[in-house]
Amino acid sequence: MKSRKSLFYKLKTPIFWCSKIIGILPNVLLQFIWDLTRPHSQLWFVFIRYIILKSRAKFCGDNIIVGANVTIKGMEKLTVGSNVSIHDNCYIDAGGVINIGSEVSIAHNSTLLSGTHTFEDYSLPIKYNPITISGLTIKDDVWVGCGVRVLGGITIASRVVIAAGAVVNKSLDAKTLYGGIPAKKIKSI
Repeated sequence: MKSRKSLFYKLKTPIFWCSKIIGILPNVLLQFIWDLTRPHSQLWFVFIRYIILKSRAKFCGDNIIVGANVTIKGMEKLTVGSNVSIHDNCYIDAGGVINIGSEVSIAHNSTLLSGTHTFEDYSLPIKYNPITISGLTIKDDVWVGCGVRVLGGITIASRVVIAAGAVVNKSLDAKTLYGGIPAKKIKSI
């Protein structure tokens, strides 16, 4: 981890300028480049994804790792702090705004959502009913275990651990370990 941070800070100025230059490209081209790099985990491809994230996100901090096969929808409504890792095969739908703090780790195969389908109009299939948009906030120093599902409209406080496979459907208190479906407090940390 320390070597990755030091490498990032050695390259911080070129990364800044690359993100400014690439930021003038049309979004459709940036999405095409993102999609080309998605299946690859080598450092070069991680670097390209970071530059695209830095140029398109509402805010993007330093030293962010975006793993292979990560899908991010609504990138322009996504805020990400520094020293964040989003591991392989994650799905992030920031259409309703997602704020991720610093020192956050999101393990592989996790999902962050900021909206949900409604189902009040019986004349339409559920998938064609309107989507309710609601924000999601993940504060600093949070570990989201593998395969976790986090639904919109909630806040995850600082220094929270969410056990693998949990489904988070309500706000979580600070300094606590949560697990289960739905996520429940297991113990204070």
